[in-house]
Amino acid sequence: MHTSIFGELSLIIAIGTGIALLMRLIRQPLIIGHILTGILVGPTILHLVKSADTIEIFSNIGIALLLFIIGLGLNPKVIREVGKVAAIAGLLQVILTMILGFGAGFALGLNRTEALFLGVALSFSSTIIILKLLSDKKEQTRLYGKVATGLLLIQDVLATVALLFVTANSEGGFSGIQLLSLLFKGLVIGGSMFLVGHLILPKAHRLIAGSQEFLFLFAIGWGFGCAALFEQAGFSLEIGALLAGVSLASLPYTQEISARLRPLRDFFIVVFFISLGTRLAFHNISSLIPIIAISSLAVIILKPLIVLAIMGRMGYTKRTSFKAAVTMGQVSEFSLVFVIIGNRAGLVSADLVGIVTMVALLSIAASTYLISYADQLFVRLQKPLSVFERHKVHNEHELRTHYDLVLFGYLKGGHEFVKLFQSLRKRYVVIDYDPEVIDTLERQKANYIYGDVTDIELLEEIGLEYTKLVVSTVTDYETNVFLVKLLEGINPRAVVICHAENAIEASQLYSLGASYVMVPHYIGSEKISSFIRRAGLNKSEFKKYREKHLAYLQTHLLPPEET
Repeated sequence: MHTSIFGELSLIIAIGTGIALLMRLIRQPLIIGHILTGILVGPTILHLVKSADTIEIFSNIGIALLLFIIGLGLNPKVIREVGKVAAIAGLLQVILTMILGFGAGFALGLNRTEALFLGVALSFSSTIIILKLLSDKKEQTRLYGKVATGLLLIQDVLATVALLFVTANSEGGFSGIQLLSLLFKGLVIGGSMFLVGHLILPKAHRLIAGSQEFLFLFAIGWGFGCAALFEQAGFSLEIGALLAGVSLASLPYTQEISARLRPLRDFFIVVFFISLGTRLAFHNISSLIPIIAISSLAVIILKPLIVLAIMGRMGYTKRTSFKAAVTMGQVSEFSLVFVIIGNRAGLVSADLVGIVTMVALLSIAASTYLISYADQLFVRLQKPLSVFERHKVHNEHELRTHYDLVLFGYLKGGHEFVKLFQSLRKRYVVIDYDPEVIDTLERQKANYIYGDVTDIELLEEIGLEYTKLVVSTVTDYETNVFLVKLLEGINPRAVVICHAENAIEASQLYSLGASYVMVPHYIGSEKISSFIRRAGLNKSEFKKYREKHLAYLQTHLLPPEET
């Protein structure tokens, strides 16, 4: 049994890799390739998926990891910031889309029950598709990304209630007591999570973050455990995983958790998209083309227009409104589950399953391109979009993902550099993974991230390509070589100051592009920080200082064979 499952999954991943390579060659989004892989290996064509339950478990792991990581970036303050627009726009969008979908379905020949199911199915957007694309673009912390995430959270709650209704109907009825019970369980579990996350875990962070291996295991255990609790309570695992991340978002080691979980997420989320493709079934499609076409246009065009109009009315700029609205232009994977359950309960026909399946495929494909190229689309459409913008708009305080000044390591002279950074009044961050250092930085109210200098994902998160000054007080030579090489490649204009234990190491770091290398017994952090105060952050100002230091090293410290 285990061998067949392994072989089946290996074959599916191999086919998926081949199709992903084709997508890369023709410069198409990989998500499209993953869904096409699912259609190819599914029952419609090759029928290679025999262990559907196992593939489903793998895809659920991917969903939980993606939502958990997104939640880690959503500090509760962010939720308060976008809570009003998410609640109003989310509710109105679902209601208006449901009414439009019901009207269109009824006008095109569906009975009232099927038209209602169609309206509900069209009203929900895909949490996984949207958050994956936002994560790929590194824009989930932008204002529009935060609004989109809030809209999805509202939709997920409404989707849970809708699914509860249809499941209860298939089993004989639904009562208000069931809904109250669901809400009570959600409040108890969610409240307990946030109490633990805010009162207990901060006190234990030295124990948790003291071991990288234990931090990794803790993150998986917390994320999966909370998702499972919400699922058992009757909610979707998406809600549980997202809130599990939010409950940890204010802790100092969230960046480190995110960076370590991403490679795992990337594998399992590919399996999710392939699994989604296997669920797409195509029966009697030709006779349903008119309703498929109209439903697809309603999802891809009208649903975003509803969000655009509501956000514009609430005072958001046309750019933020447009980019948030564009993300909503597809049908959710929940919609497929919703109509399939309705079909099994005898409430709707197989034709409706085929309609929603095709609308899902077309809308997911279209919205993948729309989200990926939203900035280019906005440039072309910004004049007509002005009709959706009020004269007085919100000041958009979007979270910048880059820092002007970055300090790696704190123990060896870091205090002096933090004082310098604060005096320069520029955006800065200190990166360290020693829990005691994190305690010190927290007491000093310094900006910090718990993480490792060699973590590529973390370095991408902080936007090193835009940084003006990077200082490394880390004593490990190989780490400083890695950092200098990286910055020379992605940001050659940045001033890079690092540490070396001896003259040979200093000389080699200079040859790789370091602006200045601090060597014991020559110059300390106090003098170099004074020089920065006088000379500023212009790299050319460091040239004479650097040459003077090199001359000193060659004359006094380097052995003859190294000069």
